[in-house]
Amino acid sequence: MGLFFGHFFQNAMPYIAVIFLQFGYAGLNILSAIALSGGISHYVLVVYRQVFATAIMAPFALILERKFRPKITVKIFIQMFVLALLGPLLDQNLYYMGLKLTSPTIACAIGNMLPSMTFAMAVICKYFKPWIEKLDMKRVGCRAKLLGTIVTLCGAMLMTFYKGSIVNFLGTKHGRQPNIPSTAVHNHHNKGEYIKGSILLIISVFAWAAFFVLQAITLRKYTAHLSLTALVCFLGTLQAIVATLAMERRLSVWTIGWDWNLLASAYAGIVTTGVAYYVQGMVMKRRGPVFVTAFGPMVVVIVAFMGHFILAEEIYVGGIIGTVVIVIGLYFVLWGMYKESKEKKEEVNGEIIVEAIIDEGIELAIDQKKEGHLAITTIPSLHGFT
Repeated sequence: MGLFFGHFFQNAMPYIAVIFLQFGYAGLNILSAIALSGGISHYVLVVYRQVFATAIMAPFALILERKFRPKITVKIFIQMFVLALLGPLLDQNLYYMGLKLTSPTIACAIGNMLPSMTFAMAVICKYFKPWIEKLDMKRVGCRAKLLGTIVTLCGAMLMTFYKGSIVNFLGTKHGRQPNIPSTAVHNHHNKGEYIKGSILLIISVFAWAAFFVLQAITLRKYTAHLSLTALVCFLGTLQAIVATLAMERRLSVWTIGWDWNLLASAYAGIVTTGVAYYVQGMVMKRRGPVFVTAFGPMVVVIVAFMGHFILAEEIYVGGIIGTVVIVIGLYFVLWGMYKESKEKKEEVNGEIIVEAIIDEGIELAIDQKKEGHLAITTIPSLHGFT
């Protein structure tokens, strides 16, 4: 019985880990919405988030990668600088701006466009780096990824330009929780702000996708993943400080106490950067990246319920329909990735088999030659596979 439960727990661990990861991301959206609604500048929130992330990642990078950390060339440093510009500075600031103008649920739903946008960005970049992504329309997986990308874009456009009527879960209305700032409850009747916020969120996803593509390029030369993450967080902190000093003239914006602002900053830096990074890496080693990404839509559902019951967030028909369309597109992309991965494995296995047959044929020819049967020195099967 103990062996059975041990085996069951071992198989269930990836599922449990990824589900808890989605709750972690959901908590980030809710806490960030509360902090932003409480008056903290999104520029300052990004700075503190990167400070916590750097503090968490730097010790692991220094200890675990001290023996095989590559040399930082000028080209690699420029790539790190651009990574910090795309991720910590542009992506996070645009995301927080969009979140403040829309809602946590809309922000999560549009965030599910990431695999599609990464695919589109990789296809564009293939003209500069052909190994990144090849658009082979003869492959079913590639056609599925292209279709999924188009579908997710349509879903995002639907959410942006159509709101519809308000939907109340279980036919009830909920007030805010007593410990949450009163400004955390938003009723977005201004359609202009809603559209602007949705567009900002879409642009943030583009920046995030560009970050992943450039990260893949950088990691081919600078193979120390933890060190790269720590350095990007550090450079992002410096860039975010400069941006904050330029945009926020008041010194009072830097003030942070034992409140929602500190909790949101620490949570974002520690949980969604430190813990999430480790959990994702462990699960990806066992089940692959598609498995981790496939659970992404869970965040939308979790945030929708948390936002409705904690923040009294209003859910619109357009948001629900758009979310469903984005999730459908997401799974088209994920299925396409799975299909391509399976085809590549089959191709590799086929090449291994061919090489084994060729090697076996050569060995047979050599043995036959040693025995005096010179007629078999030319191997017919060799010509069939070349």
